[in-house]
Amino acid sequence: MRKIIIQEFITLDGVMQAPGGPEEDTSSNFKYGGWVAPYFHEADEAAGKFMQRWMESTDILLGRKTFDIFAAYWPKHADMWQGINDVTKYVVSTARKKLDIEKFGWKNSVLLTSVDDIKRLKNSEGSDIKVHGSGNLAQTLFRHDLVDELCLMMFPLTLGPGKRLFDEGNIPKAFTLTDSLITSNGIIFAYYQRAGEVKTGKI
Repeated sequence: MRKIIIQEFITLDGVMQAPGGPEEDTSSNFKYGGWVAPYFHEADEAAGKFMQRWMESTDILLGRKTFDIFAAYWPKHADMWQGINDVTKYVVSTARKKLDIEKFGWKNSVLLTSVDDIKRLKNSEGSDIKVHGSGNLAQTLFRHDLVDELCLMMFPLTLGPGKRLFDEGNIPKAFTLTDSLITSNGIIFAYYQRAGEVKTGKI
């Protein structure tokens, strides 16, 4: 069985929308695209080592919108993400019946059209699978209890309105912190592993 790892940039108030650039996702009149950039310009050596781990090549699982963004960018910038063109890219879409190979000429791309397809992928043999961006897909994975690990990079700002990682799709679940780092400019890297059901009690 393969692990599904959700790996995201988020703000202190949980916004995950358009971290990479102003035009990445302007839906709902979002005005703060590219909010991670100032922090990366000031990244320290420890952050760089964690980013190497963040960018390790694994198969990836993407929602349709994130896949379209990635497919337009990464084939032309593969030197920035070693191995990204060689791993398998799974895109989940209920609307798209096939991938337009001419438009989305990203090799090793596979279309999945249902939660059952995701479950079959998870139950197959192979490497870990990382989810980047893909807010709607993340909600689906949470809802169907298909998330094994979280890798979160939390930035020291709040944005108010915007798409959030933890939204209506969540179900109760517990996680254990397995690794962490606080950088000199306030970014928190946190790695969590699924740890069974939520326990309650009195204090």
